[in-house]
Amino acid sequence: MDKYLKAALEEAYKGLSEGGIPIGSVLVLDGKIIARGHNRRIQNGSAILHAEMDCLERAGRLTAEEYKKCTLYSTLSPCDMCSGASLLYKIPKIVIGENVNFQGPEDHLRARGVETIVINDGECIELMRKFIENNPTLWNEDIGE
Repeated sequence: MDKYLKAALEEAYKGLSEGGIPIGSVLVLDGKIIARGHNRRIQNGSAILHAEMDCLERAGRLTAEEYKKCTLYSTLSPCDMCSGASLLYKIPKIVIGENVNFQGPEDHLRARGVETIVINDGECIELMRKFIENNPTLWNEDIGE
């Protein structure tokens, strides 16, 4: 596992330890992590704070040129909302820890020119599998089901 995905996984565990959904994300610019985030929907009573949205929010305002040089890492395939935010800011590359437990619109991202890499890391898969098994109601709420 590369260091950026590992950092995203650390965020996922942080979210889990807070009683939230274990999904983490980091935003990388020029080889440096410039923001970290994790799913905070439960913790903050939020409708939109998925890991990627939290990460983008924590990055603050970036220029269009900066976004175009970023890579977004997420432990789980980004949903429609998070993928849409990535498309809006023209983030050219997304690295996904796993898409076994959930697959967002990866084909749409690729069709829009986003380099989309799926690792299917065993630890990412198992973390989400256990969470979904133990918390099906929270999981379904998170994905709008």
